[in-house]
Amino acid sequence: MEAGLIVILAIVVSAAVIAIQKLAASRRRKELAAYARARSLSFRGDRDRGMKDRYAEFKCLRRGHGQFATNVMTGELQGLPINAFDYRYVTGSGKNRRVHHFSALIARSPVSLKPLLIRREHAFDKLTEFFGLDDIDFESAEFSRRFFVKSPDKRWAYAVIHQRMMEHLLAAPEYSIQFDSESVIAWRSRRFSTSDFDEAYGLIKGILDRLPGYLHRP
Repeated sequence: MEAGLIVILAIVVSAAVIAIQKLAASRRRKELAAYARARSLSFRGDRDRGMKDRYAEFKCLRRGHGQFATNVMTGELQGLPINAFDYRYVTGSGKNRRVHHFSALIARSPVSLKPLLIRREHAFDKLTEFFGLDDIDFESAEFSRRFFVKSPDKRWAYAVIHQRMMEHLLAAPEYSIQFDSESVIAWRSRRFSTSDFDEAYGLIKGILDRLPGYLHRP
C-alpha cells in the first residue's frame, strides 16, 4: 500500500510540475508577444530548430543537443534588422541530463564584419593564460581585466575596440557579444526580461554606431 501511495504521489507531483511549467510558458509567450507588438515586430511562439544553422558561427547556439528557439521576434528597430528569441538546449543524458535556457538578440550590421568574441573575464581564463592561450589585451588595464576578447584578426579587433568602444562596453550591462561576418549577437546564460531585450539592443546599437568610420565607406 505504501509503495502504491508513493507512486501516486510521484505522479501527482509530476503532473503539477508540468502544469506549472506550461502556465509559465504561456505567460512568457503572452508577455513577449505584447512586447513584440508594441515595437511592430513579428512574433512566433512555436519552436524554431533552424536558428543554429542560420547563424552557424555563433557558438552559444550550437551548445549541447536538441537546440531550438521559441518566442522569436523579428523585424526592425530604428532601421536595424533584429532577431530576438528564447533558446533551449540539452546537455548530458539520463541522470546527468540538464536542460538549459537563455535568451539572445541578434542585429544585422550595415557593414561587413569579422569574427570577434567579447565577454566578461572568467576565473578559468587565468588558467588558459598560463598555457599560452590568453586573449587579446588592450592599453586600458581596466578593460583587459574585465573583458575576454578573441579574434582571428587581432589588427581588426584593435581597430574596432578603440577608446570610445571600450568606454561603451565598460559602462554597459553584462552581456556576451559575438560578431560573425554580418551580424552581432548579445546573450546571457539566462532568459531575458523585456527590459533585458531593450538593453541588449542598446548595447549592440552602440557597438555598431561606434565602428570605425572607414568600415562604412564603400
